[in-house]
Amino acid sequence: MEYRQLGTSGLRVPALSFGTGTFGGKGPLFSAWGQSDAAEARRLIDLCLEAGVTLFDTADVYSSGASEEILGQAIQGKRDAVLISTKTGLPMGDGPQDWGASRARLVRAVEESLRRLGTDHIDLLQLHAFDASTPTEEVMGTLATLIAAGKVRYAGVSNYPGWQLMKAQGLADRHGWPRLVAHQVYYSLIGRAYEADLMPLAADQGVGALVWSPLGWGRLTGKIGRNRPAPASSRLHETEQFAPPVETEHLYRVIDALEAIAAETGKTVPQIAINWLLRRPTVSSVIIGARNEAQLRQNLGAVGWTLTLEQVAALEAASDLLPPYPHAPYRQQEGFARLAPALV
Repeated sequence: MEYRQLGTSGLRVPALSFGTGTFGGKGPLFSAWGQSDAAEARRLIDLCLEAGVTLFDTADVYSSGASEEILGQAIQGKRDAVLISTKTGLPMGDGPQDWGASRARLVRAVEESLRRLGTDHIDLLQLHAFDASTPTEEVMGTLATLIAAGKVRYAGVSNYPGWQLMKAQGLADRHGWPRLVAHQVYYSLIGRAYEADLMPLAADQGVGALVWSPLGWGRLTGKIGRNRPAPASSRLHETEQFAPPVETEHLYRVIDALEAIAAETGKTVPQIAINWLLRRPTVSSVIIGARNEAQLRQNLGAVGWTLTLEQVAALEAASDLLPPYPHAPYRQQEGFARLAPALV
C-alpha cells in the first residue's frame, strides 16, 4: 500500500481508505448501502489491515450512530494500528442543537462520537456540510479548542463550497489556529466538477482530497452498460434519488472506455476507475466501501499497478465535460496549467 501525506499536513494516510457507511444498516439510505454487524465489520477491517488500509471513515449520521458504534467494537485491541476519520454537522435529531457546527453542537457531537467509538481521540474530524448559520470564526475556534484538548488530531471539511473553505483557512492563519487539512469530496470519472474550482484551491492551500463514491454512486461497478441496465440486486434502485445526476449518454461513453481498458489489462471496471483517481492532483486517499469480502478484495486490487498514459488519455477524453463558467478559459492559461497540470 502506498502512503501519502494528507495535504501538506504531517499525517500519512493510505492511498485507499475504507468507508464504513455499510456498518449498521439503519434507515432507508444506509440499509441499502449495507448491514454489516460487528463480527462482519471485524473481518472486513482485518482484511483492510492485512492490505495496509489503516484509515477508516465514518460519520455520526451513518445509521444514526450505529456505524461509529460498530467501528468502535470492531477495532477493539487495534486502536494504535488504525486512523479514525468521522464527520459531524448533519441533523442527528429534531432539536435546535441537533445539527450544524455551533460550538455547543461540535463539542457535544465530539463527546458522543468518542463514546460510540470507544476511544479518547479522533484522528480526523470533518464538518459534514457547510453551516451558514454559524460564524466561521466560531467554527474554527471550536475546532482549535478540540485539537488543543487532544480530542481531535486534525480537522477538515466535507462537501464545502470553495469560498467558505478559503475563508476558514484565512481565519486560521489570522488567529494562529490549526488549518483545515482535508476535504472529503465527491469525485469520479462521471463526476469531475471537483476539478473546476476545489482542486486548484486544494493545491494552493495544501488541502488533501478524500474521495467519496469513486464509482459514481455504484454506476461504475461493471454491472451497468449499454443495453445493460442495473440488475435487480443493484442498490441504485433504492438510492438513486440521493445520487449526483449524470446524463445517460455521458455515462455510457465513460463505461465504454472503462470496458475497453478492462479488456486490455485484465483489470475490472471498478479497479480502473479507482486507479484513475489515484493519479489525480490533490488526491490523498480514495475511500472504498464494501458490503462483503468479495467486494472489498476487488476494490483492494485497484492499487499496485498503473494505467498507461494512453489509457489515462482515453478515460479523460470520454469523461471530460466543459467546466462551468468562469473556469473553461483558464485551462489554456500557463499559470493554471502549473497549478493543476492534469486538467489541460
